[in-house]
Amino acid sequence: MEDAKNQTDNIDTTPKVTGVGGIFFYSDNPEETKEWYAKNLGIETNEWGSASFESRNLNKPDEVNSLQWKPFKKGDDYFSPSKKDFMINYQVQNIEALIIKLKENGVTILDSMATYDFGKFIHIMDAEGNKIELWEPN
Repeated sequence: MEDAKNQTDNIDTTPKVTGVGGIFFYSDNPEETKEWYAKNLGIETNEWGSASFESRNLNKPDEVNSLQWKPFKKGDDYFSPSKKDFMINYQVQNIEALIIKLKENGVTILDSMATYDFGKFIHIMDAEGNKIELWEPN
């Protein structure tokens, strides 16, 4: 029983980014872009129009992480209010505590945390005007 307690005590719950969860960018023609990447680089998209790259967590080998890749039609408002041509999704741990920390630091929070079957999300703006998506997987 003591070993289980020690393992629990060693779990890092620091509110922070733990990896990149997605790379999203504008394209003049997302369908042609997806076709080019499939033909030339072997990146196949799924029914949601994105590609999923899976990897293992080195500290928890049974845990599978996923990075999403997706081109969006130039001008799509998903990146708003950012005027940039890309958005990065960061995978995080302890998102509730991270939101509190971000608010304390004066970071612009764009929406409320949303919860889905595959995790919790919130959007923020960085100091350079980049919209950032934060995602804590289930």
